Amino acid sequence: MKRIFTILMAAMMLLSGCAGTANESEQSQEPSNSETAEALEQTPEGRTVVDHDGIEVDIPEQIDRIAVGNIGPMASVLTLFLGSGESIVGMSPMSMSAAENGILGELFPELLDADTSFLQGSNINVEKLLTLEPDLVLIQSGQSEVRTQLENAGLTVVAFGVGTFKYDIINTYEAWIDLLSQIFPANDKMEEVTAYSKEVLELVQSRVSDIPEAERKRALFLFQYDETQMVASGRNFFGQYWCESAGAVNVAQDIEAGQATITMEQVYEWQPDVIFITNFTNTKPADLYANAVGSDDWSLVKAVQEQQVYKMPLGSFRTYSVSADMPVTLLWVAKTIYPDLFSDIDTDAEVKDFYQRIYGVTLTDEQVAAMYDPQGDVAYGM
Repeated sequence: MKRIFTILMAAMMLLSGCAGTANESEQSQEPSNSETAEALEQTPEGRTVVDHDGIEVDIPEQIDRIAVGNIGPMASVLTLFLGSGESIVGMSPMSMSAAENGILGELFPELLDADTSFLQGSNINVEKLLTLEPDLVLIQSGQSEVRTQLENAGLTVVAFGVGTFKYDIINTYEAWIDLLSQIFPANDKMEEVTAYSKEVLELVQSRVSDIPEAERKRALFLFQYDETQMVASGRNFFGQYWCESAGAVNVAQDIEAGQATITMEQVYEWQPDVIFITNFTNTKPADLYANAVGSDDWSLVKAVQEQQVYKMPLGSFRTYSVSADMPVTLLWVAKTIYPDLFSDIDTDAEVKDFYQRIYGVTLTDEQVAAMYDPQGDVAYGM
């Protein structure tokens, strides 16, 4: 699949002269990337950007210290975008857990020195945050009260959307890179990321679009699963996007809720062909095969009978949600669901090539295995 990067480089030459944890409270209006880019204004103090709350923010000319609030994937995206975690002085415990258990902390060990104590759940302790002396604070959009508290404390705040983009991971990822490129123009990656992600989507769609509806694989995304609960992705969550993009059917698509609590009886009725377990739960494929979770009997489920249960990769972040790995994760999901249609795709090679070309990071075979091991024997950490 080297043609992806051939087209990418051609697109970069042609364009060289040219300029999402779910939060249901986010604003429904989707800001246009092009409109946001046009709003970028050079000022004596720095830059003015329009964030995903639609608010103009004057960006400090010098940004040395960044605190990432209650927007879990952002710390990993920002680290790869900047090529370093040195400027990230604070992030959420969820972000830290992913960095410690995944590959990000190994690639950028300085990130592990970031403070997490200013966040308790989704609540920000403003006093503790102020002790970090951040030049910039990044938060999830749609949280006006949090924003007001931070701005009243004299902090510069930029909001990034998750549900704002209807859980379309490509649009969300591109919108994040677009806004980051405006805040940090020296690290602008918008053209490269957009060209690559769109090419991957077109490749996948070209191979799955002709599959008749009745022959499309039926997929279940287990967001969380333990002895106390079983939570799947309904229509309004990331699992729906992965299914639609990879030509599959989300078995829980008739459930409007994003995080849908389900029962074993519903799973029996749905009979998914493939099951994906996210990295927001410790459960892994072997647990379903061995009926090791509570009293649930998975032996009657088609995906289990046919050994078609997979752990979502733990890349730079938990790849079920928005992450810097999004394009190659889409290739992985599509090949996992339809291995015959993507037999020519070497996922490990694509991951290594993607990280090198887009982020300048060289991954070893062992690191790729730790991220994209399909059965979760390696990549299952919380």
